[in-house]
Amino acid sequence: MFLFVGLLFCVFCTVFLFVIRLYVVVTTGSKCKPGAKGPVTVLVVAGSGGHTTEILRLMESLSRSYRPRHYVIADTDKMSEEKICTFESSKDHTDSESQFTIHRIPRSREVHQSWSSSVVSTLNALRYSVPLVFRLKPDVVLCNGPGTCVPLCAAGLLLGILGMKKVLLVYVESICRVETLSLSGKILYSVSDYFFVQWSTLRDKYPKSIFLGRIV
Repeated sequence: MFLFVGLLFCVFCTVFLFVIRLYVVVTTGSKCKPGAKGPVTVLVVAGSGGHTTEILRLMESLSRSYRPRHYVIADTDKMSEEKICTFESSKDHTDSESQFTIHRIPRSREVHQSWSSSVVSTLNALRYSVPLVFRLKPDVVLCNGPGTCVPLCAAGLLLGILGMKKVLLVYVESICRVETLSLSGKILYSVSDYFFVQWSTLRDKYPKSIFLGRIV
């Protein structure tokens, strides 16, 4: 009986400390200034179709300080790698600036996949995301809605919770979302350091969001 109570107390303390660390990591994002001491390592989450097109438009506006650039796509994504390579080859790089890599992880959720099976596939994606993010240690995770971004952002949060590195989570909701957030947006709204929306109707519903008009 005492062993069970002791175990329950340890679990409670662990969960409590985890929640406290999560709160600290999420609420101190504005104090983090990546790039103050050099280049900013950015992990870019690309998704099939319009997600990749939008995220590459965002990348066009970033300065040369954002390097190296680590793109992550789903293992079933057949088009994004070609788009990324075309985008990177079109940029005017020097040898020291043309630093980008492409990585693949299992897709979190396929189109029309059931919610119950999505939990399993997302956990599987998280299993690949954690070692990848821990190895790359990005300063910023930039994403705009594909399901693949959820486990990658979770891995970025875990880096901060463990005290290894604060990773800024920057979420830009798709231009297609006018009245409601995407599922990924709803999940990441509370934990993102910067959450951008492109319609004033969303800004009115989600006060934490940042509205700058259309940015892609």
